[in-house]
Amino acid sequence: MLKTRILTALALLAVLLPVLYFNNYWAFAVVASCFFGAAIWETFRLFNPETGKAALIAAFWTAAFVYAFFIAPGTDPSFWFAISVLLWTLRFAPALKLGLPPLNSTANTFLSLVYAIAVVGCFAAIVTLYAYSPLYLLSVMAIVWAADIFAYFSGKAFGKRKLAPSISPGKSWEGAIGGGIAVLVLATLSIVLGGEAMAQTFAARVQASLGWAALYAVLILVVAASVVGDLFESQLKRRAGFKDSSQMLPGHGGVLDRVDALVPVLPLAALIGAWL
Repeated sequence: MLKTRILTALALLAVLLPVLYFNNYWAFAVVASCFFGAAIWETFRLFNPETGKAALIAAFWTAAFVYAFFIAPGTDPSFWFAISVLLWTLRFAPALKLGLPPLNSTANTFLSLVYAIAVVGCFAAIVTLYAYSPLYLLSVMAIVWAADIFAYFSGKAFGKRKLAPSISPGKSWEGAIGGGIAVLVLATLSIVLGGEAMAQTFAARVQASLGWAALYAVLILVVAASVVGDLFESQLKRRAGFKDSSQMLPGHGGVLDRVDALVPVLPLAALIGAWL
């Protein structure tokens, strides 16, 4: 399993890093659209695991996404960011406590459309952050990756109190706090020691515009959002009886398994960036 995970990760990096740094916009558009299509297909499978229409619905949403953000962009993407942040604040985060509606219900169908809108907001943020610079996009993603990696090790070493035992029994408060502390330390080091090379990262821009206290508050908010995104997808999988959102990425599960924590984070980061 570990060998498979490593090989898949290397293959993804071999595709993604050249696309990001060769600055070929249309190559980026193709890759982003493919990942969006996979994520939205997995989304509708999780909400309707017994239906055979997920692929058809995903094709429609993907065509609309490509048209709206690559062929004829017109709407201010900040609209999508604001909507996404509101949805996570008012609907998805509370669902971790209140639960999800039953499958095959009208409420579930409505929620699937609402979550699909949040996925659109995530990928709209990817397009916007990439347009600013590939480094800026990667610097936001790196916050989530660092929080996840260090949360795993902190949880293994110190985890005692379960974060959400009914949703994801392996996650602990100690792990989440350890991941957050690691992000604060790494962001501080990147700004203090990174110099001009790191001047255009998300953390450096927030610090330069708002100061250290605001940076730490923003980073804590971002880490918290990543945890909520991860837990919400776990809640969807548990309800649907799925271990992974799909088997599209051998050793890793599906695309949504890899971007679940980014779905709430990227629109939030893009909205904050628009204010700077």
